Amino acid sequence: MIFTADEIARQIEGKVLGNGALLLTGFSAAGTARPGDLTFAENEIFFARAEQSAAAAILVDGDFTSAGKVIIKVANSRIAFAKVLTIFFPEPVFPHGIHPAAVVAATAQIDPSAHIGPHCVIEDHVRIGARCVALAGDFIGARSTLGDDVILYPGVTLYPRTQIGSRVRIHVGAVVGSDGFGYVLDGGVHRKIPQIGHVIIHDDVEIGANVTIDRGALGPTVIGKGTKIDNLVQIAHNVITGDHCLIVAQAGIAGSTRLGHYVTLAGQTGIAGHLKIGNKVVVSAQSGVMHEIPDGEKWLGSPAQPDRQAKRQMIALQQLPELLRRVAELERRLAASTSSEDGPDPAS
Repeated sequence: MIFTADEIARQIEGKVLGNGALLLTGFSAAGTARPGDLTFAENEIFFARAEQSAAAAILVDGDFTSAGKVIIKVANSRIAFAKVLTIFFPEPVFPHGIHPAAVVAATAQIDPSAHIGPHCVIEDHVRIGARCVALAGDFIGARSTLGDDVILYPGVTLYPRTQIGSRVRIHVGAVVGSDGFGYVLDGGVHRKIPQIGHVIIHDDVEIGANVTIDRGALGPTVIGKGTKIDNLVQIAHNVITGDHCLIVAQAGIAGSTRLGHYVTLAGQTGIAGHLKIGNKVVVSAQSGVMHEIPDGEKWLGSPAQPDRQAKRQMIALQQLPELLRRVAELERRLAASTSSEDGPDPAS
């Protein structure tokens, strides 16, 4: 697709410095840019690379000028970068209708504008909203509901009674609504506690590949609106996340824990069960959280602690080998001094 610099600027609320009629044929990083491409720079180092590249124009948010490139100036280059990508690389458009190889229950209600791909299975009393897309091999269990503009990538499984809002994306292999891990010891064996709840996913959520979200034991497991979940995340039964949380790859949240709004859990974070994590909390990578965290705090480590306390302990641990060496040397000197003060053994 080809756009003028002015057309791009209008769509991203930018201002052109230079030839607004310049034709832009693509978008690329500076290192791989070709003539006609638009690239972006968010600091002086990237701008220098962009100026030396073959790109025709540069997207910036600072006070940059160029003698050889057209500049498109915006308030935030990262946000504009995300918007520009959707202009040059629009979403694929799927045909309306149900593929002949799909299996759809007679009681299912599917909007005529939806796309149901081959080998999908849609059970009784499912409701699917406008412009939804279910790609090959998806399973949607009985009495589940999908709002508008939902995309299920291939191989997604939604257990019965899953409720999904609008503009939700669920990537390959994700499983939503499987049994929570609930057992009670009875006569030396682990008796299963039936998991009879369900999962509610609110609007504008994105769920990565191979994520598992367990249904509640009694009530729902809830994912708040705007939350983004990376690949390979495990969310246990009766967890409730607030709105706009970020949960990064390989994190795990144990049962009945509640996250506030705008919580960030970095990669491989583990959260114990029945905890309350406050609003705007950040937990650093590979941390193990065993205690509740108040609003706005940053924790790290395993077991996790407030970041300043944890950093002090990490620095102390790094100094420990030298400290042990110095203590050993002092003990050696003390032993030698004591031996010389005692004098020779009278019996010798």
